[in-house]
Amino acid sequence: MQKFIVQITQENISLIDLDELECFILSENLSSHFKVHFQNLAKSKNKLVLGFSLSDVLAYHLDGLIMDLSKSDNIKKDFLTISAHLKNKLTGIICRNRRHEAMICSECEPDFLIFKAWQDGRHKIEELTSWYAEMFLIQSALMPMESLDYQSFKTDFVILKDVDLPPNLSNG
Repeated sequence: MQKFIVQITQENISLIDLDELECFILSENLSSHFKVHFQNLAKSKNKLVLGFSLSDVLAYHLDGLIMDLSKSDNIKKDFLTISAHLKNKLTGIICRNRRHEAMICSECEPDFLIFKAWQDGRHKIEELTSWYAEMFLIQSALMPMESLDYQSFKTDFVILKDVDLPPNLSNG
């Protein structure tokens, strides 16, 4: 069964109390005050907080970084350049939905690989995540870019925005 990683897009602290949620991503548009408060509260509850920007990860002492290398012409070089600043931090890589790019990203040995998914092309992405799950030990995550039944995808995690959580996880 997939676990959820929740992208926090609104300054709402209530999701931190849900036992089912262990990992969060702070959106860059949130205020500095909220990021500090959320990170401190998460630490006190032994939960992970990731960021989309290196500057946020370093400034707020987040647990890791989600790197979007889907447009990179040199994935390995870009990964090494960024990860040099991330001593003992978690890393996730967003890659293009192609086998070759998934293999290159996996050679970088991130903690997990992220595939974006849309309804259009859904079957191709389902096939890709199934192939990846069979071929690689590195965990994978699905980031639906629109409303999508994600349960049929063979990924370890699903990254959902706080506003898109199913009712059983939306805590008010």
